[in-house]
Amino acid sequence: MRASNPKSDGGRSPRIAIIGGGITGQTLAIGLLRRNITSFTLYERASAFREIGAGIGFTDNAERAMKALDARIHAGFKSVAAQNSDDWFRYVDGFNHNPQNPGDMNEELMFKMYLGERGFEGCRRSDFLQKLVDMVPSEHVRFRKNLRTVEEQKDGDGVVVMTFEDGSTAEADVVIGCDGIKSRLRQLMFGPSTNAKYSHKFAFRGLIPMSKARAALGEERTAVRVMHLGQDAHALTFPVADGALLNVVAFATDPNPWQTDPEEEEGGTKFVAPATRAEAMRAFAAFGPAVKTIMSLLPEKLDKWAVFDTYDDPVPTYVRGNLCLAGDAAHASCPHHGAGAGCGIEDSLVLAELLAATAEIGEGSRMTEVLQVYNEVRYERSQWLVQSSRVVGEMYEWQDKECGRDAERIGKEVERRSHLIWDYDVDEMVKTALKLMEGRIKGR
Repeated sequence: MRASNPKSDGGRSPRIAIIGGGITGQTLAIGLLRRNITSFTLYERASAFREIGAGIGFTDNAERAMKALDARIHAGFKSVAAQNSDDWFRYVDGFNHNPQNPGDMNEELMFKMYLGERGFEGCRRSDFLQKLVDMVPSEHVRFRKNLRTVEEQKDGDGVVVMTFEDGSTAEADVVIGCDGIKSRLRQLMFGPSTNAKYSHKFAFRGLIPMSKARAALGEERTAVRVMHLGQDAHALTFPVADGALLNVVAFATDPNPWQTDPEEEEGGTKFVAPATRAEAMRAFAAFGPAVKTIMSLLPEKLDKWAVFDTYDDPVPTYVRGNLCLAGDAAHASCPHHGAGAGCGIEDSLVLAELLAATAEIGEGSRMTEVLQVYNEVRYERSQWLVQSSRVVGEMYEWQDKECGRDAERIGKEVERRSHLIWDYDVDEMVKTALKLMEGRIKGR
């Protein structure tokens, strides 16, 4: 990807506001800097950058997008990623077992999927975010800026006025909401009906010291990615922190409404609730000895994470005027594909390239058209991910009516859907976006 030399439009480059400093917001900022776009400000509601969650993994499409944005992003990820001992993702029956032999840790292999030579590497979210934060100069960042309102000026110049909870205001020519699953900008653009909804699954998340995990489970089960399938629940394990920790994400179906807190802002919902190891053990009590052992190794005090997504009420578009959504703010998905963050990085790449090209040709006052191109390129793929993530989660818990517990059917469908994500050509995506933008500019 090229580095541009922005020309001014009306004497200045377009001012870009990035709302939210998670992975999508940070990678967008770095991608702009790589293209010599410095007229941006990143607004973060907290007093410091932070990433919630334990582990995160990226597949090849996300790594290609990192490289295209800025090679330093990919190098930063690789420096904190833990490699698998081989290139296969194993899916095992973690449920069926011989109750007369509680010490039998074997799990039947249902199917396995080749991940490619680079595999599906994981890291701690906080480690990766810190690498990104270190690449964005502090002069581009404003902390404690909780967005309250946005107003597009009616004089036709496209300027957006942002008001924050502290009473301060700021102007921008384009506002990009990278503010996550509880996106305030999404609410302002489309109303509270588009808030993410409970998928009726939650997850216990935790990290186990690898020495303890390996002693109890063995080398083979802890050195690679393993999905333990079962009835109405499933668990994913993979190494992180350079192999020092085993990341555990254990999902369970929940028919009840998720708890709400009337004192909590942004829709009265907290996504995280306190839980205990005993609760996790009860949720997986019907599973086999291996999965029950994993639950017993978790810390005594845990967090229980509600899985919310935008499946039920997707936004009709990611763009309204000079306002734009990216990452989870646009298309929050269940984590069952392990591709949500990578999809946000793809968003960042398209936006960085379009904004760089816009500045280069002096089209800063036509941001709406630029953003519409972004929407055209990204909407269908990212909305498909939201839908497919739901389906795959049901397959892992033997709830899908077509696949049931049929290992061959589940394996073929999971592999087909996974490769639609992994094999995506991000370079072609950028070429398509730039060609569309060029055509619109020439057509005026």
